[in-house]
Order: sequence, then C-alpha cells, then structure tokens
Amino acid sequence: MKRTYGPGSDPTGWLRQYHRPPADAPTLVVLPHAGGSATGYYTLSAALSDRAEVLNVQYPGRQDRLGERCVDDIGEMADRVVEALLPRPDRPLVLFGHSLGSIVAYEVALRLESLHPDRAPIGVIVSGRPAAAIHLSRGLSLLGDDDLASSISDLSGTPPELLADKDLMSAVLPSLRADFKAAESYRGASGTRLACPLYAYSGAQDHNVPRAGLLRWSEHTASGFRVRYFEGGHFYLQSQEPEVARAMAEDLRAFTAASLVGSGR
Repeated sequence: MKRTYGPGSDPTGWLRQYHRPPADAPTLVVLPHAGGSATGYYTLSAALSDRAEVLNVQYPGRQDRLGERCVDDIGEMADRVVEALLPRPDRPLVLFGHSLGSIVAYEVALRLESLHPDRAPIGVIVSGRPAAAIHLSRGLSLLGDDDLASSISDLSGTPPELLADKDLMSAVLPSLRADFKAAESYRGASGTRLACPLYAYSGAQDHNVPRAGLLRWSEHTASGFRVRYFEGGHFYLQSQEPEVARAMAEDLRAFTAASLVGSGR
C-alpha cells in the first residue's frame, strides 16, 4: 500500500496525500471513477507533485476503508469531501474527477461556492462523463455479480488478473455496485452553473461520452470552458497519463492566472 505523506494525513479518512507539495502551490483534489481508489491515481499524483498539493480521494468500502459502509449517494459523497477539505490550509483549489468522480467534483464545487465562498475552487476539470444535467442509467447497479463483473471488463479499466480472482472480486463488487447506484440515481439540476472555469476531458474513442454530451458541460459554468481530447477509450488516463499530466499542469497554471486577474492582483 502506498504510504501517505505525514502532514497530509486526514482524520476523516477521505483524503490521501502521497507527495510533499511545493510551497504556495494550489491544491488539486482527485476524485476517482466508480470502483476506483486513491492509489489508482498515485502515479498521476507523482507526475503533478511539483505543481500542486495533490489530494486523492478515497471513497469508503475499498482498500484500507474496506470495513466501512459504502456510500451510494452523490450528495453524501460531496458533503463528506467538503467536510474533509474545510479544515485544511487554505490554498487555491482545483477539483479533478473522472467518470463518477466528475459529478462528485461538480457537486463539491457547487457546495463550496454556495456555502463556503471563501474556499470556492478556482477551477474544475471533469473527465469521462457527459454533463451533469444529463441523466445516465444503464442499470448496472441492479446486475448480478457475474454480469456486473462482465460490464466492467467491457470498459477495459480493470486488470484481467483482478477479474479472474473470485475472492478479490467479491471484495470489490459491493463498492462498485454502490458507486454505480450513486451515479445512476444522480439527477443534476439543469441550470446550475459554477462561477469558476470548467474544463472537460475525454478519450477520443470513448463511446460512453458523445461529443454533444461533453460539450454540454459548458452549460454548467459562467466562466471559461475548454474541451480536451486524448487518444483512448473510457480509461484513456491509463495509457495517456504523461499527456494528461502535462495538460493538467497547463490548466492549473491557467486557472491560477485567471484567479489572480479576477482578484485584481
């Protein structure tokens, strides 16, 4: 298991900090996909550790949180992440979420802007999902274990050796099912808009994210909007991580510069 950097320890259990951050760097919060974990984004954290204080979210019901109750509601996930972030030192904040994580990131940003405006993010990056206002439900949370395992195999994001290990899969499937239930029951309010810039990433060959659906994320910001495509399917992050890290570093700089201009500094 990856060790967490000491000063980045989080008593709530929701945040993992694996690398010492530079002084005065922005905070980047990484919210995983359905079935994902904080360690799955460890190498992305390493790649960006010279640019940001990277905090990887660990949802309950997996890895070192295996014995905890899974959360199957996006609103509760967002509430818990906000609670974990508020006590931390106040750095400029950017949220990045992939697939399920994108709507959690969006809901966290909405809560911070409305309830804690002094801690509002300076930018949000969503990835691998159509806009929050588009309801998605493939009924995956209702599938039996074998069919659920087959469905995640089709997305090509799970190592074959894990899929073949019945004991490991029996430990993984409850959290995966809860994540799918959270995603499928989510109803993003149309017309909600962030004040900060929002950028959208996608795999160019991800058939789960049609271009029109990705572009509709522009409806969820009153500020700057940008789309980036990378080679690959739904889990393009795995094969294109160096390119993704470079793009995120560039976007972190853009968010920071825009926030300084907006504050008059």
